[in-house]
Amino acid sequence: MDEATLRTRLERIEALFAGAATAGERMAAGEARRRILERLGRLARDNPAIEFRFTLGDVWARRVFLALLRRYGLRPYRLRGQRHTTVMVRAPKRFVEETLWPEFQQLADTLTAYLHEVTERVVAAALHGDSSDAAEVSGPAGLE
Repeated sequence: MDEATLRTRLERIEALFAGAATAGERMAAGEARRRILERLGRLARDNPAIEFRFTLGDVWARRVFLALLRRYGLRPYRLRGQRHTTVMVRAPKRFVEETLWPEFQQLADTLTAYLHEVTERVVAAALHGDSSDAAEVSGPAGLE
């Protein structure tokens, strides 16, 4: 997968969560974002925002999540003393459950697959063609 393909996949994921009905709408990332923002606005009027705490140990997943929150006008924060893996946000529960979290999971999975593919390719080209896991042995030598 190249970077252009990755961007296209990420845009399609956003269009899916915006409820795009036609192929033209699916390709219009700007329109998808607008519809998600409208949904967030409706949900915010009907459902009060509550505080959510997310723990994201993977630095890449955390960056995707923070960018997604900011894309939708949500303000991520951490309380003093919380770990860097913690992300806090106030948002309507339905938006988080129906749109934000499922969209994030698909975006993170897509990006992780891309990063895995690039890492495998670079390691094979620069270091060694075999980057598979270490072999499993029965136990340390001399302790049997």
